[in-house]
Amino acid sequence: MRAASLHSLFLAVTLANAAAVTTIGPSADLNIVNGIVSPDGFTRDAVLAGGTLPGPVITATKGQTLSLNVVNQLTNETMLTSTSVHWHGLFESNGNSWADGPAFVTQCPITSGDSFLYTIPTGQQTGTFWYHSHLGVQYGDGLRGAIVIYDPEDPFKALYDVDDESTIITLIDWYHAPVSTIPIPPVLDSTLINGLGRYAGGPNSPLAVISVTPGLRYRFRLISMAYDPNYVFSIDNHTMTIIEVEGVNHNQLTVDSIQIFAAQRYSFILKADQKIDNYWIRTVASDGNPVGAQGFANGINSAILRYVGAPIVEPTTPLVESTNPLIETNLHPLDVPGVPPPPPVPGLPFPGGADVNINLPIVLNSTDPNNLTFDINGVAFVPPTVPVLLQILSGAQTAAELLPSGSLYTLPPNKVIEISIPGGSVGAPHPFHLHGHTFHVIRSAGNSTYNFDNPVIRDVVSTGPDTTDNVTFRFTTDNTGPWFLHCHIDLHLSMGLAVVLAENPSGVTKDQPAAWDQLCPTYNDANH
Repeated sequence: MRAASLHSLFLAVTLANAAAVTTIGPSADLNIVNGIVSPDGFTRDAVLAGGTLPGPVITATKGQTLSLNVVNQLTNETMLTSTSVHWHGLFESNGNSWADGPAFVTQCPITSGDSFLYTIPTGQQTGTFWYHSHLGVQYGDGLRGAIVIYDPEDPFKALYDVDDESTIITLIDWYHAPVSTIPIPPVLDSTLINGLGRYAGGPNSPLAVISVTPGLRYRFRLISMAYDPNYVFSIDNHTMTIIEVEGVNHNQLTVDSIQIFAAQRYSFILKADQKIDNYWIRTVASDGNPVGAQGFANGINSAILRYVGAPIVEPTTPLVESTNPLIETNLHPLDVPGVPPPPPVPGLPFPGGADVNINLPIVLNSTDPNNLTFDINGVAFVPPTVPVLLQILSGAQTAAELLPSGSLYTLPPNKVIEISIPGGSVGAPHPFHLHGHTFHVIRSAGNSTYNFDNPVIRDVVSTGPDTTDNVTFRFTTDNTGPWFLHCHIDLHLSMGLAVVLAENPSGVTKDQPAAWDQLCPTYNDANH
């Protein structure tokens, strides 16, 4: 009886958390806590931002500065008790790399019982972003949430009626044990949409319900907060018109399904123009997914789009195969009269036409079967004991001086950088994320041609599953600091699939707050 009562209590807490989306910002405390959750009917301990899964939505308006005080209240030693938070997609421009968040790249972790204030000027950035732990594999245990920076002068504003916390859609692969204990490769137990889901063979736990009013137009913000798999997302009987890719406005592109990789984001417009009814929202992992977790039986991998006035029942809409899926090369930055034109592709219009050209081949190193690593140019990234930013501030300037050796690439200021990553390695496709920048994807996965005129601009790109792929992107070194470039499959990052681009190290200045200087001594004292 007591066990049943506890389960009912946990379920009530889960429902309460899912029903009320909390928004904070632009200034707020973000408490990082351990909590018990049962988002799919299975109860486990987790690492939570603000006590919820996902965490509270952080909002701001264009030009505002985020002031986010991360308070570490973690105590559960079955998972990491230190933490560090990355504000994914925000540039941290003008000497602000100290607030970027990746542990041992720009800071030491925040120890339990300590706090750290991140101050992040958003500048001219607007759109859809997110935050997550950037220490070990911690975000796989729950620490993640959405960030939205609203633009009062959004060029698409006339095309939608509703854009608020109710139109954010998050995708999370969930595991019933701490992710550090899961065998490699990880196999998800369930997919959570807006923090709720079901697992194969599990109970009929509540599913997320997204309510729409007939005749209105909605700007949905789709965020993959995945630890591992990529997803294919669709909504029965509805099309989606993409208008934003990772904080960059793009020309309208209507599709009926979206393949979305870990850490990618899209805004799309959906018109509530179908008959008043319930419709399945579907998303299924295209890799790392056991047979039992495939498909949509009993509402797994699903949520509900419910028109106001429809009965409160689960949908019966049949699965229809996609005929118009998103293809990355069909995405082009917004270029319409009356709106500032998109930035041109930097460099010369041919492969290798940059000031610095870097090739990053990936190999799985299985020399030690008990310690599999991913090597980039023959080297696996191992976090240094002294953060790269602190090394630079202490006088190290060259790749030969910076640690970890072989994983640091120094880049000169105000130059065009072209990076190519061959596809088809073990574990591919790998979604690569560059901190501190967006970039032009001049060659996409699944395509052998180059686009030097109007390619997609984003901050996470899939390297592609095939050995014929060679994904290539460009950016300009106009943001001084050490920037992480890594696979956003968190397990792969922990296995070494990363490098650090030390951009204009001689231009890095000591602009860090005094509290930043204390992070390393406090962390080292706590761990020795």
